[in-house]
Amino acid sequence: MDAFYASVEQRDNPELRGKPIAVGHESGRGVVAAASYEARRFGVHSAMPSTCARRKCPSLIFVEGRMDVYKEVSAQIHDIFHRYTDIIEPISLDEAFLDVTENKHGINLAVEIARRIKTEIRSELNLVASAGVSYNKFLAKIASDFRKPDGLCTIHPNKAQDFISGLPIESFWGVGPVTAKKMHGLGIHTGSDLAKWSVDLLTQTFGKTGQIYYDFARGIDNRPVEPSRVRKSLSCEHTLETDILDIDQLSVFLHDAAEDLEGRIRRKGFSGCTLTLKLKFYDFTNITRSITRDEDFKSVEDIYSWGLRLLKETDLALRPVRLIGLGVSNPHKEKEEEVWRQLTFDFY
Repeated sequence: MDAFYASVEQRDNPELRGKPIAVGHESGRGVVAAASYEARRFGVHSAMPSTCARRKCPSLIFVEGRMDVYKEVSAQIHDIFHRYTDIIEPISLDEAFLDVTENKHGINLAVEIARRIKTEIRSELNLVASAGVSYNKFLAKIASDFRKPDGLCTIHPNKAQDFISGLPIESFWGVGPVTAKKMHGLGIHTGSDLAKWSVDLLTQTFGKTGQIYYDFARGIDNRPVEPSRVRKSLSCEHTLETDILDIDQLSVFLHDAAEDLEGRIRRKGFSGCTLTLKLKFYDFTNITRSITRDEDFKSVEDIYSWGLRLLKETDLALRPVRLIGLGVSNPHKEKEEEVWRQLTFDFY
């Protein structure tokens, strides 16, 4: 979906249409959850601090989020997906992969299914969606972002390699700003540059993800669309009202995060033996620290005591903290399973 939260707000409130809006809290330490395309022209984007967004766009209109509404609309979109296939892998409320190799209408061309879904979303829900069609997840994801908003892009198998060769490395799935900077330093700027590297050299340089980069540069991604996704982690984050350097003060908010995380673990019936502490500093840099043990983290006291240990072992180096988070991952009962099969088309 295109600017999903913001688009829902503009749909439901005609006075907001055509105006730069941001979904999120304007005051305090608020951040932008979603920005309309009108706001994006000013450089406003999701995860941006509200104060920064206001400076970039003085006319920006802030709207409080309505998560219940977004979830309801997401369910309606998925109902439309299910008219064509039940092999649907949700990525978020507004993103999903669809495997339409075998579809309910016997339609031969995946691009035709994409057109129909886009049309039905527009006519029934008054929202705009973008779709990407290709033979694997990696390419379908890139295609879905290629012509936003209201895009429909198909990457055919016989043209995929040429497409990938000219693709900026920043557009590769899994290449964030830090990795992109490292690749630029190594002379890797495009898919063509990446394809010149051997798998051994890539794994030596980037670890396990080197194999992924090697495959992506060649249009290889054999991950199936998985209708049932196994939860692998649970986490929570608390943005502080003011930047804090004192560990004793931080420990109070750490305990709040531990209580929040314990509640989520209990409600979801989740368990994991790795605890991760996340800190975001005043300059928006992040660090994480983790501990893994034989037992699962379940109680507030357990999560807090180990989280406090991680916090005390962290060198804050006179960097005030603006966000603190805790997460649990690495479930004992996680089934290690990788099923590789070739897909004909995915719709994103």
